[in-house]
Amino acid sequence: MASRAYRSRIDPSVALCLMLPMGLSVGMLGWELLQGTPLGQVIAVVSLLPGLVLPLWMLLGTHYLLTAERLLIRCGPFRWRIRLAEIRAVTPTRSLLSGPALSLDRLRIDHGHWNSVLISPHAREDFLARLAHLRVAVAAH
Repeated sequence: MASRAYRSRIDPSVALCLMLPMGLSVGMLGWELLQGTPLGQVIAVVSLLPGLVLPLWMLLGTHYLLTAERLLIRCGPFRWRIRLAEIRAVTPTRSLLSGPALSLDRLRIDHGHWNSVLISPHAREDFLARLAHLRVAVAAH
């Protein structure tokens, strides 16, 4: 069975939380370029990179890839690789804990001994069905 990628569902409230640092960074840059000192301008440019690039990367780069053996999770520069055989439970949640999920309509993936990760696939039912199918195939081997 071929790999399948799932984009993260994005809640407006979560997007706003990620866009806030972007707006502050751009505002700070604009203010410093117009009003600030040369040192302040350099600081503003340097702070623009993480304040603008990281949230944008997370908004555009959060997805989940199901392969025959693994669940690969990407959220901006962050990566998780979970073997399907190590998944112990998948539970719906609305937890506010941090994770590679851009929606509060989340799935908690318990894996390994004490590990868990929160995700929010857009096509949730398809994701769950495919995950269940792949886990059965892995268990059969």
